[in-house]
Amino acid sequence: MSVLRCVGWWRSGRRISASIVCCMRMTSSSAAKWIIIISEKHGGPTVAENLAYACTFCNCAKGSDIGSIVWHTGTFGRFFNPRTDRWAEHFVLDGVTIIPRSDMGEVTARLLDLNNPDRVVERQVVQAIGRYPSVSAILRMTEST
Repeated sequence: MSVLRCVGWWRSGRRISASIVCCMRMTSSSAAKWIIIISEKHGGPTVAENLAYACTFCNCAKGSDIGSIVWHTGTFGRFFNPRTDRWAEHFVLDGVTIIPRSDMGEVTARLLDLNNPDRVVERQVVQAIGRYPSVSAILRMTEST
């Protein structure tokens, strides 16, 4: 099984800047695609601000979903939105495991399968060679609101 990682991108002025979305790991552009954050069928606009750059694995897992049921409350919880939400408010990195800190984090981690054993092992390997998390991921994880 090929293990791919997420990367989000957002437009800031004229440049496009990297914004780590879920796995806190950069991926090559050939292994990622633009996805629609809130799909058109859910009323999402067809504008650049509603796009994120994601790995194939997360893109397939997300599909057109916008969230899921939060198990402990039985209520609907939306996915983490890399354009409006702060990663550090919803997740914490414990070694190479991504721990949800909120209902939004729980829904996102569960549905995108962020702690799939194959993904965790891959992060361990990359961490062992000093490339996980990346500098940009660390900045994103510590970004304050």
